[in-house]
Amino acid sequence: MRQSARSLLTEEQFAAVCSTVQTDNPDLSEDDAAVVLTEALAFVAACAAFPSARLVPSRVVDAGWHALILHTHTYAELCGSLGAFIHHRPEAPDPSRYDWDAIDRTTALIEEAGYSVDLDLWGPPDGGLVSVAAKCQHSDDSGPIVTIPKPKG
Repeated sequence: MRQSARSLLTEEQFAAVCSTVQTDNPDLSEDDAAVVLTEALAFVAACAAFPSARLVPSRVVDAGWHALILHTHTYAELCGSLGAFIHHRPEAPDPSRYDWDAIDRTTALIEEAGYSVDLDLWGPPDGGLVSVAAKCQHSDDSGPIVTIPKPKG
């Protein structure tokens, strides 16, 4: 049985970050915000476990990651407990950016790291299951996150 990434934070930390997910995405219910944050935690854990794998969040998962990063003390503690600081590299938003192969690779490695994956949160940006404010899927090729698609030039 796979573990839930929710256990990577204390209940207090989880509630605080979950509140930020909801503040940033007012249409999300508390339960949906918790699912988004849990997926973001699993994503960060997989990035730490597989630093050269070039993982990428979906737009929905990225929204949870953004909220987590805003809680700098919590994020630093989380990364410290995972053994690697996972940097976020901003990019120009592009809601049409989506790469099934990168998403499949990412979700497979999240599972390999021992975490459950909610595949409903890993669909294309226009999937509509969960609408979030974040309009990006990223980042550059200098870290564990990969730009989708790689910019020309």
